[in-house]
Amino acid sequence: MTADQVRRAHWGDLSGLHLAGLVRLSFELDPATPSRLPVSGKDIRGRDEQEKDCRSYVEYRGGTYAHTYVEPHTSAWKRKRVQLPDGRFGYRVIRPVFEAALNDLKRGHLDDGTRIDGLVVYDIDRLTRDNRHLEDAIEVVEHFGRPIIDITGTLDLLTDNGRTVARIVVATNNKQSADTARRVKRKHRALEQAGIPTGGRRPFGWQPDKRTLNEPEAALIREAAERLRTGAPIAAIVADWNDRGITTPLGNKWVPQAVKTVFRNPRLCGYRSRNVRETNPDTGKDTFHVEIVRDTSGNPVIGQFTPILSVEDWESVTAIIGDRTLSGRGKNTRTYLLTGTLRCGKPDCTGKLRALKAHHTRVKDPTRFYYTCESKSQGGCGGGVSIPGNETDEWVTAAVIAKYELEAQRRKATTEPEPWPNEAELAEVRADLEELAKARKARTISAARYFSMLPDLEAQESALLADRERWLSRSAMSPTHPTLRMDWPALPLAQRRALIEEALVAVVVLPANGRRGFTPDRLELVWRSKE
Repeated sequence: MTADQVRRAHWGDLSGLHLAGLVRLSFELDPATPSRLPVSGKDIRGRDEQEKDCRSYVEYRGGTYAHTYVEPHTSAWKRKRVQLPDGRFGYRVIRPVFEAALNDLKRGHLDDGTRIDGLVVYDIDRLTRDNRHLEDAIEVVEHFGRPIIDITGTLDLLTDNGRTVARIVVATNNKQSADTARRVKRKHRALEQAGIPTGGRRPFGWQPDKRTLNEPEAALIREAAERLRTGAPIAAIVADWNDRGITTPLGNKWVPQAVKTVFRNPRLCGYRSRNVRETNPDTGKDTFHVEIVRDTSGNPVIGQFTPILSVEDWESVTAIIGDRTLSGRGKNTRTYLLTGTLRCGKPDCTGKLRALKAHHTRVKDPTRFYYTCESKSQGGCGGGVSIPGNETDEWVTAAVIAKYELEAQRRKATTEPEPWPNEAELAEVRADLEELAKARKARTISAARYFSMLPDLEAQESALLADRERWLSRSAMSPTHPTLRMDWPALPLAQRRALIEEALVAVVVLPANGRRGFTPDRLELVWRSKE
């Protein structure tokens, strides 16, 4: 394009030019209605309206409308953490469609070869709210000779004065977006402190109003919580819910992480919660977790909805399925009770024993199988140790149940967990934190004094909370109810395996040394320490 054509384009004469339109559907937030919906206003129009107006503008002025770039639900203001070309991390507005349009303008054509001489937008607000992207657009106009214009006539990137005005307008729009985001954030914080549920899809266990219980789902949660506390792995809950046709609020099948998310949510016990995003400074990856909303005194905010579990029950379950998930509680697809637990007792081998079905021509019982050492390629000794599986399962099961029953007798099989001995110390530390916060708010201590004392108290609180989680985990995962022997046959295999693996580190199978059949003295039980 010639300089004269660019100049005439900014004056409204588009004769002989092929222009594309940029249509952006925004989710900038309206402070009156904080939801991911377009802000209502005369400067924001739907896709069809924007495209129609851009096409009419180009054709009325003698140009050819060649293409439409559509940015669906894209923010021209909100920055995201990205990795820069030099390996460092920074925050940028991510708009791949916008950047592709600028690249096409620099080349002068689309990927399919269609000629493109310039870009038209409904308003400068639809082009960008970020000054870095504005400078990229100015570069295309100034150095590549491609006009970028708006149909309202306020965008002039050809002259120094026009570029200065554009920078001022974009900076003003950027501040408006920041002000809106701040008001929305402040409103959400106020709703959190009031315990009012907001936004998002309905949580499992509640009705769409997020306040009233969905009784069938609430009953499932209570049942699953009790099963988790008595040794059931997450995999057993997932399989059970899927087999019964229970789906997530979105209608999907359950997976372990989705079930964990349900039980980690503090709203189960009546606490108001919020989602928190944390960024790993080394990898730049974002992780999300749910935390309890606390008031200015550090106390949990009670939500305006009906709880499903007691605080004690919820803390017990989260202690079990938290970051300290123990062996036997993850995915478990094995079909035999003791695979992975039995170990070869040969002095030069500690390999795992695998299950091997007996050949149907040699036995009358089709369920007969043996546990035998893995092959040498799998780390075993090639089958040098073998033991009948049915009898081994029965003997180890009887020993594990007896162990749990003994623990139940020692703990008197109480349904209430033994209290954590450091509860008073935690209360004192939290009281000190509350007093410190009050003193700072009342200006009776300096900021330097406040921030010098705060880390030590927070470290004490964190250490005590970690100790309490370990205590709750040990207490909650001990199935001390006296009906375990009666319940055992009805338990799913995954749950029986979890109970065995939490009671036993391993079962060592010694060589037969001429002994035929099953003999219990070939088995050495290695019990798992509860400390």
